[in-house]
Amino acid sequence: MKRNTKINALLLLLVAALAVLPLALGLGDHKEEPFAGADAEAETAITEIEPDYEPWFSPLYEPPSGEIESALFALQAALGAGVLAYYFGLRRGRRQGEERALTTARREAPAAARREAPAATLRDAPEGD
Repeated sequence: MKRNTKINALLLLLVAALAVLPLALGLGDHKEEPFAGADAEAETAITEIEPDYEPWFSPLYEPPSGEIESALFALQAALGAGVLAYYFGLRRGRRQGEERALTTARREAPAAARREAPAATLRDAPEGD
């Protein structure tokens, strides 16, 4: 197995472990909303410390439910991943194109040099009687 294949398999297992372990270990079972976002956690902590606190800003759009909010977040993540994948694919394609062009140029250079070399002419021949 190639080194890159091993690294990719290890990274895939690590990502799967990060997704499954919190669920398997029951992390967050003691909470009302076990996997709430950091914003909700911060809001809860602030209201416990200072009950009369009023936020400086309010959201531009408040989704009607948590499911819609999660769906919008997933859509945002998917779009970001798509943009990154496009960028890295474009870079790789350009690099491969440059390598092919260099390889082709190296192969064709000796043949072109032979075609362009001038044939010996009478004027180049040594003068004699």
